[in-house]
Amino acid sequence: MSDYFELVGVANTSLTSAESAAAAFGLPRAYESAAALIASPDIDVVIVTVKVSHHREVVTAALQNRKSVYCEWPLGNGLTEALELARLANDKKVLAVVGTQAIASPEVQFVRKMVADGYVGEVLSSTYIGAGFTWGDDVSLGEAYAMDSKNGATLLSVIGGHAIAAVHSALGQLREVAAVLSQRRRTVRVTETGETIPMRTPDQVLVSGVLQLWRSPVDAASRWFASRNAAAVEINGTEGDLPHHR
Repeated sequence: MSDYFELVGVANTSLTSAESAAAAFGLPRAYESAAALIASPDIDVVIVTVKVSHHREVVTAALQNRKSVYCEWPLGNGLTEALELARLANDKKVLAVVGTQAIASPEVQFVRKMVADGYVGEVLSSTYIGAGFTWGDDVSLGEAYAMDSKNGATLLSVIGGHAIAAVHSALGQLREVAAVLSQRRRTVRVTETGETIPMRTPDQVLVSGVLQLWRSPVDAASRWFASRNAAAVEINGTEGDLPHHR
């Protein structure tokens, strides 16, 4: 979106790492901390893509400095933090956006258009299966923190949240929801070190609900897949199905 935004600087855990990132992407400025970036008069919008456990600190600082904020999903570590940050943005009258990037995916936009154009007619039922590739047998060192629910990056809060956003975008809001969380693995191996660490978070999420517009059932499941591309959507309607079956 270079017609609207200019990426002018980056902050990381140290000035050295920020300078490396700035050099790699041709950015004019590197900051020694998130606080320094937020305080800079050269920054209008702060993009928050740190671990979920740090979202509250960085987003709060940006809002207090009246900087516009784009924060990756989930906004906070749990509902309490998310509501707190939303209230702060409203109080400061600052533009703040939470990034549920599934709604920008070409596939989701295509499905939304097909449904809106009446290809399937009235939606009778729908199923969404998402891939939670982090919560499997192996995990990278950088994602190991997601093996503990207390850190806020779970299969439910991350993959599940994006799945619900995709369903909302294509089919509308849910009016009723029931869910099951299950944990089938107890340990996971860290790829870089070979170390086995405990898993303290669900690795299976099943959600069922009723669509507000169509009053029809929808199922959404998130579980571990070996492939990052293992996701599937099926919509059954009075006039046709997606995907189309001969």
